[in-house]
Amino acid sequence: MDQKLKLWFTEHQTEDYGITFRVNHVYESEQTEFQRLEMVETDEFGTMLLLDGMVMTTDKDEFVYHEMVAHVPLFTHPNPKHVLVVGGGDGGVIREIMKHPSVEKAVLVDIDGKVIEYSKKYLPNIAGELDNPRVEVIVGDGFMHIAESENEYDVIMVDSTEPVGPAANLFTKGFYAGISRALKADGIFVAQTDNPWFTPELIQTVQRDVKEIFPITKLYTANVPTYPSGMWTFTIGSKQYDPEAVAPERFHDIETKYYTPKLHNAAFVLPKFVEDLTK
Repeated sequence: MDQKLKLWFTEHQTEDYGITFRVNHVYESEQTEFQRLEMVETDEFGTMLLLDGMVMTTDKDEFVYHEMVAHVPLFTHPNPKHVLVVGGGDGGVIREIMKHPSVEKAVLVDIDGKVIEYSKKYLPNIAGELDNPRVEVIVGDGFMHIAESENEYDVIMVDSTEPVGPAANLFTKGFYAGISRALKADGIFVAQTDNPWFTPELIQTVQRDVKEIFPITKLYTANVPTYPSGMWTFTIGSKQYDPEAVAPERFHDIETKYYTPKLHNAAFVLPKFVEDLTK
């Protein structure tokens, strides 16, 4: 008889639906100043970071989300030099940004220093570029950092949790207006905007709000198996450059597992029920 202890964790993604993982080790479990943080080892997805009971990233599938947050705007902008990441304390988006030689400085602002600390310790393949000399890490409020910045960044990436707790302000029209002010005249921003199966109203609201601020506003998707429904959306707002009109010579070779120039364009081809959310 198999006597191995079976510990299972379920993320309740709606009141009636969840996704379950077998956990074989708990590295950390604590209430930080801002949220409940767990770092666990799972059989299927390797090391996993959980915040307030929600999967943030895992060894196995992290590359999808991080590549699609970073490379779509960075290839759309012709010469991104100064980049801001709001949230993203695990360091995955920063790792992808560092693959772009035009970027002279990337600033990461995450409100919870424990996320940064434990990601460096338990997710070194994801957090390994946080100590890059081109990177400045600030433990602080991303909302306030945006409010205090003007005409400073070429690209801003909002790598937040779902709109609960400390991330709630990062899904407001006022925040998007602040992003516009913090961007230069030809700036671009991208934000994760959850999934169309369980949170269609959120996508509709964000699209409406961003369209009132940015002349070019579009939605694109990626498949992230540990995120609710697996289909994840990203909203991109641009003052000048169309992400669907990137010149072929703009793409340069980088090491990726998910993102490609062809996928860059294909990601904007939406199923009809998702496209309807953008109207």
